[in-house]
Amino acid sequence: MLRPEDFGARGDGVTNDTAAFTRLSAEVNRRGRGTISLGAGRTYLVGAQARTAGEWSWAPQPILELRNLAGPLTILGNGARLRCAPALRFGAFEPHTGAPSHRPMPNTNRSELASPYRAMILVEQCRGPVEIRDVELDGRATGLRVGGKFGDVGWQVPATGLLLIGNLGSERVENVYSHHHGQDGAMIIGNPRRIARSRFSHLTCRYNCRQGLSLTGGRGYDFEDCEFSHTGRSALSSPPSAGVDIEAEGAPVRDISFTRCKFIDNEGVGMVADSGDGANVRFADCLFVGTRTWSAWPNKPGFRFQGCTFAGSVVHPFPSSDPALACRFTNCRFTDDPKLSSSGKIYDGGGPIVNLAESDNVLFDACTFNLVGSAILPWSWKAIYRNCTMRQRSSKPATPKGKFLGRTTIDAPVDLYGSMVIGTLIVNGRLILPGPQGVAPW
Repeated sequence: MLRPEDFGARGDGVTNDTAAFTRLSAEVNRRGRGTISLGAGRTYLVGAQARTAGEWSWAPQPILELRNLAGPLTILGNGARLRCAPALRFGAFEPHTGAPSHRPMPNTNRSELASPYRAMILVEQCRGPVEIRDVELDGRATGLRVGGKFGDVGWQVPATGLLLIGNLGSERVENVYSHHHGQDGAMIIGNPRRIARSRFSHLTCRYNCRQGLSLTGGRGYDFEDCEFSHTGRSALSSPPSAGVDIEAEGAPVRDISFTRCKFIDNEGVGMVADSGDGANVRFADCLFVGTRTWSAWPNKPGFRFQGCTFAGSVVHPFPSSDPALACRFTNCRFTDDPKLSSSGKIYDGGGPIVNLAESDNVLFDACTFNLVGSAILPWSWKAIYRNCTMRQRSSKPATPKGKFLGRTTIDAPVDLYGSMVIGTLIVNGRLILPGPQGVAPW
C-alpha cells in the first residue's frame, strides 16, 4: 500500500503536494499495479503549471496519472480531498505579458493556452480492475485566474476531476464528490470493444463549469444513486453546461444505465444526447429538473425511461418508423411544479411539457402529466399514448396528437385532429368515439 506521504506529501491544505503525487504515480506505473491510500480527512493541495513555449504557455503538471497497468488499481480516498491550488491560470493568456488574451472565437491558438491540471485523477489504458472510492475532488473554480476563452465556445480547456480513458478492465467508482472544476466533474472516453462493465455509485458532480459528466465513447457503464447538478452555476459557464452529455466522438456509446440518479438545475440541459453514434441508454427512477432550459434531450435511438420524473420541459425524444428504436417513457411523471426546484423556477419550453415535433412511435405508457403552471400537454403528431392521465391548468390549447391505446383521460383544452383512437379516450369528461379523428386511418 502506497501513501502520498511516502513521497513527500504533507496533506495540510497549504503545501502544494503535486510533485509528491507525480512521484507516487510513477511508482504505481512502474509496478503495473498498486493500492493508494490517502490520509483520512486530509486536504492535499494540488495543481501546478510549467512555463513553456509551443503548445502550451502554462502547461498543467500531472497529479495522479495511472497508465497501462496490467494488475489491479485501488485508490482509497478515506474521506480525503484533492483541492486545486489558488491563482492557477485557466484559459488563454499572452505568452509574453501574462495578460488574458481575448481573441475572436473560435480560438484554437494553443500557444496561449493555460490549464491548472488535465485531471486530478486520470486512469488510462489499464487492463486490470480499477477501484476509486471515498474521495473529494475540489476544482476550486472560484480561485482560478481566468484568461480569455478558448475553443469553439466558452473555455474548452482541460481541468476535469476524474478522467477515465480506454480502460479494458472493470471500473468501480464509489462515494466520489467532484465539484467546481473548470471543465467536467467526470469524463469517460471508453473503449467500445471491452467486455467488462463499470459501476458508479454515489458519484456526485456539482457546480462544474462545462459538464457534470461527459460520456464520449464506450459501453457497459452503470450509474446508481449519482447526481449531476448545478453545472455552469459557479465561476464560469461553458457550453453545453449539461448535467450529463452523452456525445459519442471517437467511438460509439452503447449499453448505459442510470438508476436513481439526479439531473438538477443545470445551466444547460439536464441530460443531452444529440450528436455522434449513441444508442441504448436506460434510465430508471431518475429525477430531471430543468430550470433554465430543457430537463432532458434524448435524441438518440433506444433510450428508455422507467419510473422517472421530469420537472421542466423535455425536447426531441427520438422518433422512428421502427418502434424498437423510438424513445419510450414508462410509468413516468411530467410536471411543471416549482416545488421540485430548489430555485422555485421550472422551464416550460415556451409551452409543451414535451416538445416532440416529429414523434413517430415515441411511446408514453402509463405516464402522468400533471401541469400546475403555464406549461401545456405535449406537442406531438404520431406519438403513442397508452393508459395515460393528462391534465393542465393553462387555458392554452394543447396538441397531444397521436395514437391512443388502453384507457387515457385528458383534462385540458386540446386539439386532437389527426389522431387515432383505438382504446378508451375521455377528454374533459366526454368519451371520444374510437377511430380516426378527422383523417384517414393510419
